Amino acid sequence: MLPQLAAVQVETVEAGENLVRITARTPAGVPASCPGCGRASDWEHSRYVRHVADEAVGGRPVMVDLSVRRMYCENSDCAKQTFAEQVEGLTVRYQRRTPALQTVVEAVARALAGTAGARLLQHLHQVLSWATLLACLLRIPLPERPVPRVLGVDEFALRRGKRYATILIDAASGQRIDVLPDRKMESVTAWLREHRGVEIVSRDGASDFAQAVTDADPTITQCMDRWHLWHGLAETAWKEVAAHSACWATIGPPVSEGRRATTTRERWRQVHQLLDAGVGLLDCARRLNLALNTVKRYARHPEPEQMVRAPAYRPTLVDPYREYLRRRRAEDPAVPVTHLLHEIRQMGYRGSANLLVRYINQGRVEADHAALSPRKATGLLLADPARQRDEQRVLRDQLTAACPEMSTLSALVGEFARLLSPSPGNAKALTGWIARARDADLPFLHSFATGLERDRVAVDAALTLPHHNGRTEGVNNKIKLLKRQTYGRAGYRLLRHRILLS
Repeated sequence: MLPQLAAVQVETVEAGENLVRITARTPAGVPASCPGCGRASDWEHSRYVRHVADEAVGGRPVMVDLSVRRMYCENSDCAKQTFAEQVEGLTVRYQRRTPALQTVVEAVARALAGTAGARLLQHLHQVLSWATLLACLLRIPLPERPVPRVLGVDEFALRRGKRYATILIDAASGQRIDVLPDRKMESVTAWLREHRGVEIVSRDGASDFAQAVTDADPTITQCMDRWHLWHGLAETAWKEVAAHSACWATIGPPVSEGRRATTTRERWRQVHQLLDAGVGLLDCARRLNLALNTVKRYARHPEPEQMVRAPAYRPTLVDPYREYLRRRRAEDPAVPVTHLLHEIRQMGYRGSANLLVRYINQGRVEADHAALSPRKATGLLLADPARQRDEQRVLRDQLTAACPEMSTLSALVGEFARLLSPSPGNAKALTGWIARARDADLPFLHSFATGLERDRVAVDAALTLPHHNGRTEGVNNKIKLLKRQTYGRAGYRLLRHRILLS
């Protein structure tokens, strides 16, 4: 039952209600090895009792009172004159827990760290404070891992919006390599110079990481993550869809010229009036008391209609009865709203009469489909048509047919999606895609194409090589869990230790 006691002489075993106490002693006359020089010695100096905690037995903690010998070292050249003998599997130098119990404590410390780990150990019949548990965690040596061939680099927040750190992993295996205390370009450059052997760096679109790799070693191949490429295109497509909401909103509720639309048209007129007079963008921003980016956005559009947004309707309690209301109003256009309210209440409607009136006045009953937001419309264009339902494909066709720009956008999105499957010919195909994107009347897509050209080497590597940053993003998700467990009270040193041990 207790194989760790095989090398000692057990004298007594006291099994109490809350503790099992074992009294034992090491046998006399057996040589012990000196930890300094390794020479065996059987010259006994004295004895003393060590109290070593062990794993619980039968729901009760175990305490071993072990009498051990202090030995003389018979090597006159050894720096140690005396040493205490150790029992393999039972004692460790300066340790009051057996190796088996220490393994359990370290496993709990790795998984839960301080207070949560201390609470779990109570159920394992071990009483340790959170401070002791953290001390055990920080004493665990960090693994020595070789420099990977493919390195994944990403940042994560220590304090969102305030402080950030950098995680470095083996992009092929997912092993944590190192954690840097900041996301500065100099820190990444210094690490790469100290750890030679990296051939490929997988990263997102951060310019600091790109410059850091170039400064450290220009021969390293930089590979942008394909998910970030697709995410950038998705955000660009959303802006284009929103800019043409006046076109595709005709298949939904009619666009109402509200106060927001009137303000947009007036502001567009003011900006373009100043620009036509030769006023610069920064001076326009100062005169109109607008942000510079706002002025740039208005200046980018040749027509104000591209900036008028379709109304964003939230789902309501009337939506399930829209088809019934539409059919009834088609059969009897003069039917009173009170009759419609009575009929749908018999069908289960639990909303108010005012909600039904607003729903009808907004034109949502006569629409060909429920109201779409620019985000949902963009999702229809980004989704794989082969995986869409029939009604989704019909709606997608209506969106692409709303105007030539929407049709062109849908075609370019589909072409770029096919490029995300790595292939040697994708770099050449990307050149043609960028040319077609620049020829289209899609100003936001022009900016996206310019960003691709600016980081073209890394983009080409992303479309031709199989490497990606998926495992790095997975590690970032695990880091979020570790941060929540410490509730923001732990410092960088402890967090780094947990990341590299997890």
